[in-house]
Amino acid sequence: MKIMIPTWVGGDLVAVEKLEAHQKGLRHKAVSVFVMHGTEVLIQRRAMCKYHTPGLWANTCCTHPKWGEDPEDCAHRRLDEELGITGLKLEPRDRLEYRADVGGGLIEHEVVDIFTAQVPERISVLPNPLEVMDVDWVDLDVLAGLARKDSGKYTPWLKIYLSEHANQIFA
Repeated sequence: MKIMIPTWVGGDLVAVEKLEAHQKGLRHKAVSVFVMHGTEVLIQRRAMCKYHTPGLWANTCCTHPKWGEDPEDCAHRRLDEELGITGLKLEPRDRLEYRADVGGGLIEHEVVDIFTAQVPERISVLPNPLEVMDVDWVDLDVLAGLARKDSGKYTPWLKIYLSEHANQIFA
């Protein structure tokens, strides 16, 4: 099944197959979520069956909205689909744009709606094994240091968020 995502082509927003958008490095819509407990962030390790960046650590969840899907609705949908998380109050933080080589000849060129959710305690998750192979709670400052030091273990977008946009996301 081909997944179509909202992508800008020649200034127009059109539906393009997700793999094609990444192969051509086309600018497309995305959503990223950071679930926080105080200064700790819930991160996930991407499943080995993912077609790019398998086995790398990323933020709580990230995805592409369906055509016409509201970014916040998309964020709630993917929290549930990837981690079995429902009912969080999401706070819109910013809309960012980045371009990153994700390996295998694929480029992420995303316009990302960022959301955070603050939880009063570490919540339980039910990772979907087709999406997520592991989860962890990590202090944000520790995570930023790890991503700088051991950058090969983290997705390009997580490193970009932590190094270039932390004030916009976590302030």
